[in-house]
Amino acid sequence: MERRATRSSARQAALRAAGLQDVKPDIMSDGAISRRKSRRESLKAGSISAKAEQQRAAGRSKVVKGSAAKKRKTSPAKKRKMRGAVEKMEDGDELPHNLGSISKATGTGALPHNRGSTPALQSIENKNNHKPLSNPNEETPAVKVEASVQESADLPSQTKNSKKSNTYGLTPGVSPFPDWNRCGEVPSVLDALIRTLLSGATTGANSALAFSGLVQKFGLLDHGIGKGSVDWDAVRRASLQDVFEAIKSGGLAAMKSKNIKTILDMVYEENQLRRAILVKGEEDATSDLGKKSTGGKLYEIACADQNFLSLNHLHDLPTEDAMTALVKYPGIGPKTAACVLLFCLQRPCFAVDTHIFRICKWLGWVPPTKATEITAFSHLEVRIPDRLKYSLHQLLIRHGKTCPRCRAITGQSSARWDEGCVIDHLVKRTGKRKG
Repeated sequence: MERRATRSSARQAALRAAGLQDVKPDIMSDGAISRRKSRRESLKAGSISAKAEQQRAAGRSKVVKGSAAKKRKTSPAKKRKMRGAVEKMEDGDELPHNLGSISKATGTGALPHNRGSTPALQSIENKNNHKPLSNPNEETPAVKVEASVQESADLPSQTKNSKKSNTYGLTPGVSPFPDWNRCGEVPSVLDALIRTLLSGATTGANSALAFSGLVQKFGLLDHGIGKGSVDWDAVRRASLQDVFEAIKSGGLAAMKSKNIKTILDMVYEENQLRRAILVKGEEDATSDLGKKSTGGKLYEIACADQNFLSLNHLHDLPTEDAMTALVKYPGIGPKTAACVLLFCLQRPCFAVDTHIFRICKWLGWVPPTKATEITAFSHLEVRIPDRLKYSLHQLLIRHGKTCPRCRAITGQSSARWDEGCVIDHLVKRTGKRKG
């Protein structure tokens, strides 16, 4: 009987070592049972330590797999796809009317120079993440800001009334280069005017081809005051046929070439007349010539002496006077002049092109049957706040070009009509439609 119990105990130990389920023996003596309990406790302790080691190994494996997965997320192929997506997004960041690219801003809420983010964005992020304040009794940022404002208001008034000159060597409110008038992407006002003229009644790609034709045919100034601008004096002295051949890829080349030639002749005569007045010292003190600084006067004289055709003096005129000066040129109407004012002279001006005119009629902003592009410009220039004119001009042009329901002559049979329109509930579409 004891031999049978001993064999059974050995078999149970072997099964436990192999990881199999414990099987109770039928007959076992008291001594065998005590020996079995001690062996079971030692094996159980060894099993626990083995399991703990297996869990630690599994944890290290998960960490390695996780880091490998993170590396796979930023693989070169993934980066190339992300870079391509960014490039596709940037394709649309072109200014209308062939006037260059939109300047890139910093992130929507991020402050430049690694200074964090704006308080408004932080508040939105906390709200979206449902993160409570660390201390319910702690003052909120808004309360702190209000208290700070109140403290500054309670400061002695002598700090506000003191007029000390600044000690950091700059000139607040006064430009150190008062006669430096450049137009961002476009080097000169005359360049911007010709670019906008070429963009009329054609696509952006065709107008860019036409302007590129002028550059290839007549070249850019590589020295002197007008460095980087088209050699407009060479265009002025060229034959009408040469100008036509240079811009014929842009459409309406016969009419546009005549207008360009006439505009350049007028600008040349104006530059020479202004030079003569400045040299003789006959400028009226109330005119823009009389108000110019000595450096500004010398700049205009040098431009005329070098036959650099320039309209940069329009920077010094009030908006209404600049508009009047622009529309006197052939082929330059209120829309073209307004675009030069908005994008080049950086004045708040709501230029109305065909896309904006169409959408404004559908929105009911102007009478749909009585208004023209010119009368719509006169009306919207008064009604739209100055702070919204630039961004709204850009927004409506892009929407009018890309929306499947708001493009010109579209209907229910047009491509991508089913994608809908973000302002569908606001517009009442009229005019010729497809489908």
